[in-house]
Order: sequence, then structure tokens, then C-alpha cells
Amino acid sequence: MKNNIIRTLIVAMCLITSHTYAADIAAGKIKSVTCTACHGANGISVAPMWPNLAGQKAMYLSTQIKAFRDGIRKDPSMSPMVSGLTDEDADNLAAYYASLK
Repeated sequence: MKNNIIRTLIVAMCLITSHTYAADIAAGKIKSVTCTACHGANGISVAPMWPNLAGQKAMYLSTQIKAFRDGIRKDPSMSPMVSGLTDEDADNLAAYYASLK
């Protein structure tokens, strides 16, 4: 009984987080062109005031992009850069940067 509950919870967690794994890395790379001015061509920032994105966890990045877009996080540089992104765009960008070393 206990093992069935644990298996059910694991399957549920996988289903909840599966959207991140379905993201399109190639589409994210294309969308990342506007990000490179601050975050670098390979996700390594060109200045200490901007974070490195390469190797960050996809779910974290996607959540932060959406938070900037939706005004939950406020930044005069980021908000306009992400204002036109869809959830799919955010997930794709996140998958791309997460795939970098």
C-alpha cells in the first residue's frame, strides 16, 4: 500500500514537471539572440551585474522569465525584454540555457 502511494506521487511529480522537458532547445536558442547582449552568447554574462544563465535549472529560469514578464519581479532592463514572450517561449529559452555548460 505504502509503495503504491509513493509510486503514484512520483508519477504525479513527473507529469507536473514534464512540460519543462518537452521544451524545444533549438527554438530557445533562436529566441536567445536578444538575451546575448547582457547574458553573453553562451549564457555567460559579459558584466558582473547580469547573471550567468548557462547551466541554470530550466524550471528556475522559466519561472523567473515568466515572473519578469508578468510583473511579479520588476527590473527596468528585463521587463521590456520578456514582455512579448509566451509561456512556450519562456520554457524554450529555459531549456536552451539549461542545456549549456
